[in-house]
Amino acid sequence: MGKPILLACDWGTTNLRAWTLDQAGAVVADRDFPLGVSRLAPGEAASRFESEVRPGLDAAGLPAILCGMVGSNLGWITVPYAECPAGLGDLATRLTAAAERVRIVPGLRCEGLAGAPDVMRGEETQVLGWLAQHPDRRTGRQFVCHPGTHAKWVLVEDGRVVRFVTAMTGELFAVLREHSLLRSDAPVDDDAAFEEGLTAAGQGDALAARLFTARARVVGGKAAPGSTPSYLSGLLIGAEVASVPRLLGEAPGEVALLGDARLCERYRRALTRIGIAAEAFDGEAAAIAGLFALGAPP
Repeated sequence: MGKPILLACDWGTTNLRAWTLDQAGAVVADRDFPLGVSRLAPGEAASRFESEVRPGLDAAGLPAILCGMVGSNLGWITVPYAECPAGLGDLATRLTAAAERVRIVPGLRCEGLAGAPDVMRGEETQVLGWLAQHPDRRTGRQFVCHPGTHAKWVLVEDGRVVRFVTAMTGELFAVLREHSLLRSDAPVDDDAAFEEGLTAAGQGDALAARLFTARARVVGGKAAPGSTPSYLSGLLIGAEVASVPRLLGEAPGEVALLGDARLCERYRRALTRIGIAAEAFDGEAAAIAGLFALGAPP
């Protein structure tokens, strides 16, 4: 481990994850800060970054590279989206200075569904960082899924993001679990119920009708109420996996999963079930690789 040369941050809606990196891109120190942009007052990001993040990682004076919602209209400054197709080089030329020695990565925008655009902030750095980790990933066609509150399905060709589709699966799960007749605080740990939900997802069509099965299986059958969150997770993920990838133009033969390990495992199970190979990769490592590729001093 060498001397730190870069402060790298993934600054999201609810949390800020920061690392100092050495000349090889290895992590010297890391820390989480409860400074998500949704928790900050307008104009507060700059002062909190200098008063808490830099000293918290002993990073005074280091160049800093930031990605995520910090570049949105809720964050430090609004950084315009880069248009797809885009690769690391395209993002590097569009980094925006927020302060002295602080640059923010732009998000991506592409043509979405029904004539509306689709957008991402932060996931692009993970996807392009994953490509940067191995040269063979930068040629040919790759399908990448980033599960989460707003899952991203990304088509990459020769190292550039061509287009992507967003699915609000994680947010829908949270809303249904907390604010609907399916509400429950039971853990998502019932494997049998999860598999039952995957089966109930079918081809992902008529989702509103399929969702009611989560209620009917309990009140009209013999399913335990505590199994509902696991069943609902399987139903929603199964419906997403069965229907959303086709919106990219063709069904993938293999998918790279980036993100939280437990959530990626659920997606892997859903994909494998319908005959699509899937491998999970460390989303944090990919984010670090992307930030280093974009922000390392020459």
